[in-house]
Amino acid sequence: MVPRSHSIGQVCLPNKSTAETTASISQSLVASSITPTMSTKLDKTSSTRTSTLAHMWREVQGCNNWEGLVEPLHPFLRQEIIRYGEFVTACYQAFDLDPNSKRYLTCKYGKKNLFREVGMGNPGYEVTKYIYATPDVNIPIQNEPSCGRWVGYVAVSSDDAVRRLGRRDIVITFRGTVTNPEWIANFMSSLTPAKLDHNNPRPDVKVESGFLSLYTSNESGDKFGLKSCREQLLSEVSRLLNRYKGEELSISLSGHSMGSSLALLLAYDIAELGLNRLGPNLDIPVTVFSFGGPRVGNLGFKERCEELGVRVLRIVNVNDPITKLPGVFLNENFRVLGGRYEFPWSCSCYAHVGVEIVLDFFNMQNPSCVHDLGSYISLLKCPKKGDQVRKDEQNIFIRARESILSRAQNTNMEPLRNAASNLVNLFQNV
Repeated sequence: MVPRSHSIGQVCLPNKSTAETTASISQSLVASSITPTMSTKLDKTSSTRTSTLAHMWREVQGCNNWEGLVEPLHPFLRQEIIRYGEFVTACYQAFDLDPNSKRYLTCKYGKKNLFREVGMGNPGYEVTKYIYATPDVNIPIQNEPSCGRWVGYVAVSSDDAVRRLGRRDIVITFRGTVTNPEWIANFMSSLTPAKLDHNNPRPDVKVESGFLSLYTSNESGDKFGLKSCREQLLSEVSRLLNRYKGEELSISLSGHSMGSSLALLLAYDIAELGLNRLGPNLDIPVTVFSFGGPRVGNLGFKERCEELGVRVLRIVNVNDPITKLPGVFLNENFRVLGGRYEFPWSCSCYAHVGVEIVLDFFNMQNPSCVHDLGSYISLLKCPKKGDQVRKDEQNIFIRARESILSRAQNTNMEPLRNAASNLVNLFQNV
């Protein structure tokens, strides 16, 4: 299957005062192509909405590769993307980065109170396990302890949520890069065989070595050290699958940035080991909701994920550089010449997996917003303000151009006027 791209909206946010920058991100990001008709549909009664979602959950989870749901973006799919994105947001909000805290680099809250403490109330899920990762990276100068960092959690839907969702949903959620060792691991961009199934190593299936290190490394130097992220996850997923055996189940993985890479590695691992296999041609759906995620593996990895039935929905911002890494040059777009001749190095090219939903947002005063998870979610939540924001942005450029041209005209400098006009037009079209 060839990955598809679907554009949801184009937004360039206008400059505002520094005090308003943070607020402008959440208020101004929009998805202009989500029609008012869809918004009207979302205004139906709760019972109608949940009933419909319960009946079409398999489509929303990607059983048909989201055919007919992404362009335009179906309201039920949009609400599920937002919901899984908010599960990831909880990871960031609960991660303790205070060096003086006893919970430094772990979760601030206990499992029972996590959702309430981060302001999610009762989302209908129970956290069953916290997940830690130990980057196998040595940094000569660092103040951080060399121990496992909290990267996410496993949760399972409650009985009440099962009735709303149409199945028992197991959610595994990962935050993105925060600590120095994680950043170093992200830049380890060499491909290495995954070899997660020792009975069938598949040397042609390769993944980025840094992500694999985060996923598989443990505290081997300590007799009572932390197990690898992979061991923790596979153990908990197996336990939950066994506990709810016989029920309608789904496995949903969500992550942002580095977290989306861990989510995809786990999804591949579950499917490769057959943990989700119930019988011939009968599998528990495994779906990844990726926010601002980088490439994870090569073409062999992509093809194997598709063969195993792993569904991946990638939500990306066209201005987000992380989504273009690794493999800026050696990727799926530069593998074949003229659509016919495959380059010898094609097996070493990185390739994205899954279906892509494209967002387009940028803030000139705060460029870092292009990778911010909150910006992604805010854009999906605001379907009605696109035209006005775009108009405001255009008016700002028009006023700026008129001001510059006026000053240039007063100085009677034709080259300066032309340069000023071209410069403003350039920025307006970026």
